[in-house]
Amino acid sequence: MYGILKTIHSYWSFLVLFILIIASFNAFIGRFTSREFRSKDLRISLFGLIFSHIQLVIGIVLYFITPWFNQWSELGMGVMKNNESRLYLVEHPIINILAIILITMGWSMHKRQSDSSKKFLRIALFYSLGLLLVLSRIPWNTWI
Repeated sequence: MYGILKTIHSYWSFLVLFILIIASFNAFIGRFTSREFRSKDLRISLFGLIFSHIQLVIGIVLYFITPWFNQWSELGMGVMKNNESRLYLVEHPIINILAIILITMGWSMHKRQSDSSKKFLRIALFYSLGLLLVLSRIPWNTWI
């Protein structure tokens, strides 16, 4: 089960990154061209939100069944001394949860705005920050 979930988590991350990049660029373009916020823009942003939340759920399940999780009981706080275990057990989950919180905040804030420019700005800012956080904690050397 671990191998299947790890594969799903890895491949789903391509979709998440792709849709977050599209949503961020779409929001920046919409903001700078001063166009109206249309249903297409809403759907792109909503897919970014949904895909990232699905990735979070897969990641949380994977976190508790991964062999890395056993190191908490074996090493305790000694996990922080090992760069690789610290990445998988502390940095990757916490930073990605923060990224998804930012994405969710951007979605929630955009809904409260009536001006299209402000809607685009909220999505552009928060989705981009979330995307940067996600990119910063991907274990690039072992991805896929």
